[in-house]
Amino acid sequence: MSTDSISSSFASNTPTSATVTQWPPFPRSVSPVRVVESMSSIDENSVELGHLPGALPTRKAKRPRPKSTHRSHFKHQYMVESAWRKGGRMKAKHITPDQGVVTSLHLTKKYIVVALDNAKIHIFDTQGEHLRTLQGHMMGVWAMVPWDNVLVSGGCDRDVRVWDMATGASVHTLQGHTSTVRCLKMANARTAISGSRDTTLRVWDLVSGTCTSVLIGHQASVRCLEIHGDMVVSGSYDTTAKIWSIKTGQCLRTLQGHFSQIYAIAFDGRKIATGSLDTSVRIWNPYDGTCLAILQGHTSLVGQLQMRNSTLVTGGSDGSVRVWSLETYEPIHRLAAHDNSVTSLQFDDLRVVSGGSDGRVKIWDLATGNLIRELTQPAEAVWRVAFESERCVVMASRTGRTIMEVWDFTPPADEDERPGTGSAAATTGLIIPHEQVLTGETNVAEDQRMLESEDDKVEGLDSKENEEMMDAYAENEVDDMKGIQHAP
Repeated sequence: MSTDSISSSFASNTPTSATVTQWPPFPRSVSPVRVVESMSSIDENSVELGHLPGALPTRKAKRPRPKSTHRSHFKHQYMVESAWRKGGRMKAKHITPDQGVVTSLHLTKKYIVVALDNAKIHIFDTQGEHLRTLQGHMMGVWAMVPWDNVLVSGGCDRDVRVWDMATGASVHTLQGHTSTVRCLKMANARTAISGSRDTTLRVWDLVSGTCTSVLIGHQASVRCLEIHGDMVVSGSYDTTAKIWSIKTGQCLRTLQGHFSQIYAIAFDGRKIATGSLDTSVRIWNPYDGTCLAILQGHTSLVGQLQMRNSTLVTGGSDGSVRVWSLETYEPIHRLAAHDNSVTSLQFDDLRVVSGGSDGRVKIWDLATGNLIRELTQPAEAVWRVAFESERCVVMASRTGRTIMEVWDFTPPADEDERPGTGSAAATTGLIIPHEQVLTGETNVAEDQRMLESEDDKVEGLDSKENEEMMDAYAENEVDDMKGIQHAP
């Protein structure tokens, strides 16, 4: 059969009704080779022929790959996890020339917020660049909570202050507490709740700058609180925890069972966990007040708690970190984490990050309980640690100075190499020379020097006020952070 007849046969088998105006028709006298060439040319111009009746089989055109695919997302997550395990880039910042104690640290989508016992609050961007310093408190800042650009803080001067972090402006000074403000949480963008050594909690309207209710019932200092919905749970040195309604200001129930002061609390709306100086952790039902379980194993104060789904992680002054199941109330992992007090603790679905007064920051595998790495070189003490999926902030004391270390685990941009090879292998850019790092035990004399310094700062106050201010430190505040344990 001639090529012309083959071509004519091909053309005659094509239904005449299948005409597509945007495609050029094939000449009846063209050869099969040229037909294929023409179809390939059309294919290169991103025209699909697969559904054309009578069209020859051909490959689909290549299309530009979307910027974000499942493959790229998986690769990104893999590289982030690899950096957490053996890489990361670190930037160190000198915060203050004196030995200031970091009392609170928050890492948000916009800011790194650091509060100190020298009455200052420092605002940084998420890369660690200093933006501004908030000054207004007269004494140490012992509690703060951010909400977008709003920051609420409280401390030894008894005031609750509302700030605009975007501008540094002081929006409100809320007065009413008669002693140190020790804990703060926000229920929503306009409502904050503070707990104080004056035994009360106060509910504040941040828009109007007014106190909407005073929650009275505790017999000693309110040390910690957590919020879920309309319920706020407070833990006190009177050994009890109380559940309150934010809307009505009424005490719904009192949780009794601990034999010593409550230092930490966690609440997810379904269960409450309280950590105490009596070395135990108790789990409570918030709706009827019953104690569901007593978790024992720590040998000293339990001052760190975090609850997530069906897992509870606790840290104590005995240096241990424990992972518990909230379904069976049994320990999953017992981690000999630090040589002294656990000063900071946080976990997510993959890892536990702990900081201790032994100056070390450690990362643990949540699933296995294995130590993944020590994140940074040993310091004199680690005050606070906070992290999110691709960033970690460490506040530590080095050579008598307060240092902020910002760790970045984000993969390099447009990086196609596998983690661990070539330029994709992120390295630890440690800025502080090794020979400058001190690893000695914390010095008890530092506590006395801090107390004496605070005496000088409040010299102008009358003796009663001075005694109340200094009491905040005497009640284990600085000692807890430095790992000095007091007898129950």
